[in-house]
Amino acid sequence: MTDAALAGDVRAWIAADPDPRTRAELEELLATGDGAALAERFAGPLEFGTAGLRGALGAGPSRMNVAVVRGAARGLATFLLAERAGAAERGVAIGYDARHQSRDFAHDSAAVFAAAGIRVYLADRPWPTPLAAFAVRHLGAIAGVMVTASHNPAPDNGYKVYESNGAQITAPVDTQIAQRIAEAGPAIEIPLAPDSPQIAAIGDAVIEAYLDEALATVPYDGPREVKIAYTPLHGVGRDVLLALFERAGFAAPEVVAEQGDPDPDFPTTVFPNPEEPGALDLAFAAARRVGADLVLANDPDADRLAIAIPAGDDYRRLTGDDLGGLLADWLLRRGDGADRLVVTTIVSSTMLDRIAAAHGVSSARVLTGFKWIARAVEDRPHLRFVSGYEEALGYAIGPHARDKDGLTAALAVAAIAAELRAEGRTIADALDDLARSHGVHATNQWSVRFEGAAAAQEMRDLMQRVRTDPPTSLGGVAVASLTDRLAGTGGLPASDVLELDLADASRVLIRPSGTEPKLKCYFEVVEPVGDDVDAARTRADQRLDALRADVGAATGLR
Repeated sequence: MTDAALAGDVRAWIAADPDPRTRAELEELLATGDGAALAERFAGPLEFGTAGLRGALGAGPSRMNVAVVRGAARGLATFLLAERAGAAERGVAIGYDARHQSRDFAHDSAAVFAAAGIRVYLADRPWPTPLAAFAVRHLGAIAGVMVTASHNPAPDNGYKVYESNGAQITAPVDTQIAQRIAEAGPAIEIPLAPDSPQIAAIGDAVIEAYLDEALATVPYDGPREVKIAYTPLHGVGRDVLLALFERAGFAAPEVVAEQGDPDPDFPTTVFPNPEEPGALDLAFAAARRVGADLVLANDPDADRLAIAIPAGDDYRRLTGDDLGGLLADWLLRRGDGADRLVVTTIVSSTMLDRIAAAHGVSSARVLTGFKWIARAVEDRPHLRFVSGYEEALGYAIGPHARDKDGLTAALAVAAIAAELRAEGRTIADALDDLARSHGVHATNQWSVRFEGAAAAQEMRDLMQRVRTDPPTSLGGVAVASLTDRLAGTGGLPASDVLELDLADASRVLIRPSGTEPKLKCYFEVVEPVGDDVDAARTRADQRLDALRADVGAATGLR
């Protein structure tokens, strides 16, 4: 049964919804009296934040749909015209991936911007997120939009917004845009100009420029012999990656046939995220078949990169911290000067700081979210940015993009593997070298998903319990200090993160996800190597297990 107030809200939304598909969805739910489904769709507006919009496709203000996207585009257009000088002339660059309705949302956004008098550079095909971030700076646009839900499940889509520097928006811009969106008015009344001469298609020229800058960013003139298996996980990374590898002189990777073409249904994996168990099974099978030295995997919009290396008769995935440190060390060894910068996040391994110190360069640690890595680069114009990463498989190399770039990172990893192979060594050997120099920095992450309308409140309650009554020891080691970043500490903006530092240099960090109903726990232990790297790793893994068990007991998470 649907209550009268909710039914009134639904009918008002239907009257303002320009999409017959979502109108029909709501009409059917009204007719069947499915009050629970309607209440979920009308729980509140889909929140616009520093990650833009992201949610399940469907009807109503709590879902991603044409009405919501047109309102977002109208709000963004109004903000740009009011707050950014020259916005109309400089224009907005728009990209989109191959998810359901991505093209529709991108073209609708272009029509809204054009009707507002803003020039539009609209991608002429689905393409990776790194190209959208690159296009903003390359074209001198005032802002950018990428329609993608990255590695979310198939029913989702999203709307990412970039500043003129090619970085994702940060506070307070997000709240300023959100206010304009709230004032956008009924979606059906938002002016559109789909055939405006203000809309220009972009494609080959931007891709060519991206390839040129990516090649210039990876300073490599060494061997190219390396055998690679690659999966784009049904996404849009394949064609650009293959072009990049060909330009660089590498043989084409063996592409996983079942996952090579873009497919918005992601038929071979429930979660098209290379971090998820089972997501790389087909890639491992292809690697075993061809005897690959390396497995590379992008997520569907190719802003993330996962790699795996041979381990006996199979392959093992590296963590984001493994690869982040490996990339930074390799790039720093290929350049010189103390005026260089590497960046990571507070939840990532502390090894990057030790690597930077060994090379005599600067390092910075920022909040989670790649926008903060970009901010760190902008805030240090006197330093040359070398690389940045977050443990969730996001990497940036050099200045050509200000967002995660799983394509340029893939090229760099191929170069590392080829160089090592020519020396009779492997990536595993290089990781052992880093451990001998800096100690084993073992990290792990534990994500707990919360379900239902009360999920957000349940996560807030749990965080408050830890704040109020923090554990005094974890993994048999005393908790030396608790840092609550909710009020802003260490020169960083406020963020809902709790950091527990243990007496033996181990760390535990707990935070709610910014894009999903998950609570995330991050663990790090540092173990001296001595004479045996493998033994040190075994000890570190045992300590990680003990930390996780005690965090579960202290928080009630299971």
